[in-house]
Amino acid sequence: MVASRVAVSELKQFVMDCLIATRLSEAHSRITTDALVTTDEMGVFTHGTKLLVGYLRKLLGGGYPVSATPVVERQGPAWACVDGQAGLGQVGCYEAVRLAIEKTRRCGVAYVGLRNTGHIGAAGYFASLAAAEGMIAMVTGNDIPSVAAPGARGAVLGSNPLAYAIPFGSGEPILLDMATAAVAGGKVYAACQRGEPIPSTWLIGPDGLPTTDGSLYPAKASLAPMAGHKGYGIGLWCEVLSGVLPGGCVTWQVGSWMFDPADQSSRHNASFTVIDVNAIAERSVFDEKLKRLIDEIHAAPAAEGVQSVLIPGEREWKLKREAEQIGIALPEDVIEKLRQAGAMVGVEPKFLR
Repeated sequence: MVASRVAVSELKQFVMDCLIATRLSEAHSRITTDALVTTDEMGVFTHGTKLLVGYLRKLLGGGYPVSATPVVERQGPAWACVDGQAGLGQVGCYEAVRLAIEKTRRCGVAYVGLRNTGHIGAAGYFASLAAAEGMIAMVTGNDIPSVAAPGARGAVLGSNPLAYAIPFGSGEPILLDMATAAVAGGKVYAACQRGEPIPSTWLIGPDGLPTTDGSLYPAKASLAPMAGHKGYGIGLWCEVLSGVLPGGCVTWQVGSWMFDPADQSSRHNASFTVIDVNAIAERSVFDEKLKRLIDEIHAAPAAEGVQSVLIPGEREWKLKREAEQIGIALPEDVIEKLRQAGAMVGVEPKFLR
């Protein structure tokens, strides 16, 4: 079920009001609001404002201190390691990617590792911030294990996200944001909440075999790795870049932002690798070659019923443009979470009256 469309400005104001009610600063509330609402605008409802109620719980309980401000622990000209001070992941990621962009302007390529932060939400949002500055970006993150490895009976790695964004002239960037699990855990929860069946490719049961029983996750089942051993290998890559390299927590050292007590930090980690196109290539040549590549993909013969082959991010940017014009059609499970969020801090979601 879908509600009437909600204006982007109204949703942003509600999220801002909820965050400020926890005594989070206006600047940090604005950063977090933009990340969550933009994700909803792009139709990725598992990682948008649906997360707000869980973040409020952590902010009110002290697990995510409202006064936390990321600190650069150590750095060089083209790299840095940042301590998120256990604060909101959106704030830590924003500060880390801005630092990576700044260093990339000077050095051409930069890496920033972020440790000890909150749940980061949609990694692609932060990659797109670098693309808006004309830079290529790769963002990775890690999480508490929920994904099985090939041959394992239980979880080995988190559904560690990997995202990239590539600037494309004056248009919208190519944008990919994916979990290294067969599916993000939030989609399993959402399907169960809506009473929908799940595919046999999503979960691995306690016997190490596929299961379609979504109620087993996460206590008795693990997410399947994306593309088998390939997804497992990419998930391990994310674990190294995000956790091992900057000295953060890995695998079971990372907490559960949803299920741990509200006063406990979740110790998430992320990495940001940014490349300045202008430092490596003639911009006009890069744009020409990228356009040629995109045009070639668009011209590929499409299957019956498919208008054309899409570039990663095209669907999401189209949805965002529509949302800006006519509002966001929020699913019922998101609306219920927003009601819970408002009740938690005494802010009424007026657009849901």
